[in-house]
Amino acid sequence: MGLILRKQNIKDHFDSLAKRRDSWIDKNSYFYQDDEKYMKFLIPEGSRVLDLGCGTGKLLNSLDASYGVGVDFSRSMIEVAENSFPNINFIYGDVENSELISSIDGPFDFIVLSDILGYVEDIESLLDTLHSLCTTDTRIIAAYHSWRWEPILKLGEKLRLKMPSPDMNWLSTDDTVNFLNLSDFELIKREWRQLIPRRVFGLGPLVNNVFGSLPVIRRMALRNYVVARSIKNMEIKKLSTTVLIPCRNEKGNIENAIKRLPQFCDDIEIIYVEGNSQDGTLEEIQRVMGKYPEKNIKVFVQDGVGKGDAVRKGFDNARGDVLMILDADLTVPPEDLPKFYKAIATGKGEYINGTRLVYPMDGQAMRFLNFWANRIFSVLFTWLLNQRLTDTLCGTKVLTKKNYDRIVANRSYFGEFDPFGDFDLIFGASKLNLKMIEVPIRYADREYGETQISRFRHGLLLLKMVLFAYKKLKII
Repeated sequence: MGLILRKQNIKDHFDSLAKRRDSWIDKNSYFYQDDEKYMKFLIPEGSRVLDLGCGTGKLLNSLDASYGVGVDFSRSMIEVAENSFPNINFIYGDVENSELISSIDGPFDFIVLSDILGYVEDIESLLDTLHSLCTTDTRIIAAYHSWRWEPILKLGEKLRLKMPSPDMNWLSTDDTVNFLNLSDFELIKREWRQLIPRRVFGLGPLVNNVFGSLPVIRRMALRNYVVARSIKNMEIKKLSTTVLIPCRNEKGNIENAIKRLPQFCDDIEIIYVEGNSQDGTLEEIQRVMGKYPEKNIKVFVQDGVGKGDAVRKGFDNARGDVLMILDADLTVPPEDLPKFYKAIATGKGEYINGTRLVYPMDGQAMRFLNFWANRIFSVLFTWLLNQRLTDTLCGTKVLTKKNYDRIVANRSYFGEFDPFGDFDLIFGASKLNLKMIEVPIRYADREYGETQISRFRHGLLLLKMVLFAYKKLKII
């Protein structure tokens, strides 16, 4: 009886606020604009979006969904939303009603839980019902006020600076992640924003942009975001694979790559992209193609320069369901590629990155300065991406062709900035909220040729990538 009464009180509260809600949004425009901007960063336009606890529909309308559905249990809120945004589908009903959830026409690309977890009676049960609207590609986005701000927000209500709220559940991001785990959702990433949720003569945006995303400090921010995916119905898939081998002046490694590559799936395509070598690499590839006619080997010659150009050319011409990069120097052993295939075929990850920093290395595989620079950059990139990534320059990277095509379609956000090809994929995967995992590999000495990596020139480029990512992924 107590639970029913609490829910009725919450419903009555929001019914009474419906006609004034947009005026409260206008009164705190900086907070809502920043929240909307970050949601639009997380959710590409043209997505299928379900907004549970949609209120008057302003957030859902801003997301430019190809198909948008908003649900709210305040009839007055739904009436305002329908009058304001007749192009969006709004449903009056309780999101904790499993029959209501099962009646919605899914699945969706994104399910938004903006502030609603504070009013739900049984968070775990609600999350359990959402699997029926999810595929393995669906992303749950839970946005919420930090529990640390409760006394400040209560004071704001008394001073009529904030819209009044009934008593609610106060959750930390750890609480939210725990509920998601209990309901078979896996964390992708989380973020904290808005140290100062008002403009204050321009001070708020300045502090938020400069300091708001810094480690430790960001935990004091008002707004918390958690992105997760359903893992309830993961299946082992039989996928074809393209192994891309960019090569320049690697004649001595060409045949070894073919001889050492395991037959880890039924259908493997091998693509060499040759970078106008001076040592006869192209001729060696053609010889190897003739020697191993049973292998599905193709070769393309670069029009441009750099590994990034080679990766783009190879992947654009690939036909495999899974795309892999194997550096022609073979310092990452071809024998390790089955581990990468298993990780993506079983759904463990959607973007698989090798890491050379776990197992001991051969003596000259990575020089002292390179090793410690990689350690430093691993910390920086883990913070920037909100997912653990320890070895950004490990050449072996794996993702599906479908997700690569999505990265290409969204490439305009970052632009053509990356001569390596590593960061185009890493940043693109982060922007699409792909689940990143790492596969530890044993890093070997190069057996032929010389490294084309310059410690200082490429170290400066790495630093440039950090600054670029900070601007694009943090100052949003």
